[in-house]
Order: sequence, then structure tokens, then C-alpha cells
Amino acid sequence: MNLDEEILINKYGQDLVSADVLMRLFNSFDFSCKKVFLTDLSYLIIQSKPKDQDIVLAIKRSKLKPTFTPCVLLSKGVANHNLKKVIGLREDELSKALLLLLELFKIAYSRRYQIEKNLSGKWWYQDLSDEEKLREMISKI
Repeated sequence: MNLDEEILINKYGQDLVSADVLMRLFNSFDFSCKKVFLTDLSYLIIQSKPKDQDIVLAIKRSKLKPTFTPCVLLSKGVANHNLKKVIGLREDELSKALLLLLELFKIAYSRRYQIEKNLSGKWWYQDLSDEEKLREMISKI
């Protein structure tokens, strides 16, 4: 995942871009790049400290049926090995996996954002709607 993609995901966490934007980006990738993208997204999820109780809400917000394979796998908990199982699904399941993982990220990220927003040194918890400030922050990385 490159920095622009990471910014997009964090903007999604702040409700600044839609899931459609990320889905279009994801669908432009080949299978191996999709796996890398989901793996990197899982790191962002873990960094945001999700809770097991976030899973039910993530499934609901994703508008996926709870019986879909990614939902069933994730319903076992947010432990890293369960995230890996979701990422390890067949290609035809990966779009569903993306939607589910994006919602899980957004829930956990939003909680952390309220606590850590505007702390220096963490660009991902700054207000990413200000493009000028964003460029300034990124230039320092």
C-alpha cells in the first residue's frame, strides 16, 4: 500500500471519502495486489485497536449477509489469525472482504480518532479534510 492509498483509507475513517472510491481502486488491482492491499489494511485495523464487539456493527454497516464467508470468519474475533483467514479467501470473495474490513477499520479508527486527534506526530489522526495541511504533514514524512 502506498502513502496515497493509506491516506485514502484514513480519509474513509473520517468520512471524507466513500467506500465506492476505495472499491474502484481495489477493483483496479490484480489478485496479488488485492491480497497485499488487504494485508496492509489489516495492519491499519490492528493499529486502530478494534474490539470483538465491533464485528457485529461492521457486518451490519457493510450491508453484507452475516452468512457470507468473510463475515463468518471475522465473527470469530478480530485476532490477527482471523484477519488472515479473511484475506486468504478466493478472489471472488475479496470485494466482500474489503467492504467488511473497511467497516471494521472505520469503527475502530473513529474511536481512536476521538481520543488522539490532533496529537503531534500522528498524521493519520489529523483532520485530513484540509488538503493544504495534509500536504504539509506529508512533506515532513
